[in-house]
Amino acid sequence: MARDRNPSRRHSRALAASVAALTVGGIALAETPASAASLPKGHDVSSHQKNIDWQKTKSKGARFVYVKATESHTYRNPYFAQQYNGAREVGIVRGAYHFALPNRSSGKSQAAHFVRNGGAWSADGWTLPPALDIEYNPYDKKHKCYGLSTAEMVGWIKSFSGEVKRLTGRRPVIYTTTHWWNTCTGSSRAFGSNHALWVARYGSASTGALPAGWSFWTIWQHDNSGSLPGDQNVFNGSQAQLRKFAKGS
Repeated sequence: MARDRNPSRRHSRALAASVAALTVGGIALAETPASAASLPKGHDVSSHQKNIDWQKTKSKGARFVYVKATESHTYRNPYFAQQYNGAREVGIVRGAYHFALPNRSSGKSQAAHFVRNGGAWSADGWTLPPALDIEYNPYDKKHKCYGLSTAEMVGWIKSFSGEVKRLTGRRPVIYTTTHWWNTCTGSSRAFGSNHALWVARYGSASTGALPAGWSFWTIWQHDNSGSLPGDQNVFNGSQAQLRKFAKGS
């Protein structure tokens, strides 16, 4: 997804398959986004999209959105309030995500910054669980895994997740790719049983191979542009399941 140190350009990503565990019984799917058109459509946005016409976005089919709230332990999206609250006002299920920089500070400190600045959750059926965006380092290609060993990376994610759970009552959704996960966590299987995962893979008929620990996906990010502002996503279930996933039931 989007970094914000250089707002003029979105960084390139090594996009591969991933799969998400769904607490409300999502189905395994291996179809193109076009053939999955009946699934709830969603997107994710950041400061790149600025102020959004949410009524227009809803009319184009948006049923859910993730909004970038924070990055590292200092950055806050200046458009967060308009994006997050505006989506809710027109009846779009919304949630917040954090862009992780594990080399800048601890998982616990970044989780606390995130929850203080938009990453909170409530069981109202309109608020998606907080999400952790963790992917290759966009600022230093020589240290794609942020200079952390696989064990250190797993520990960092556990620290972030534990603090989010303590502060909000929900485990975070994990956004990543199979390639990043297997490379930077050493194919850790420590998260698949209790963390929903957000698949990121473009230009493919399916999500493809799954990262270690997961057997199906919850959200598939299948393109970085389309009819909705920002990246394009689908939810692996019905609209009713989407609301249940948001509510935590």
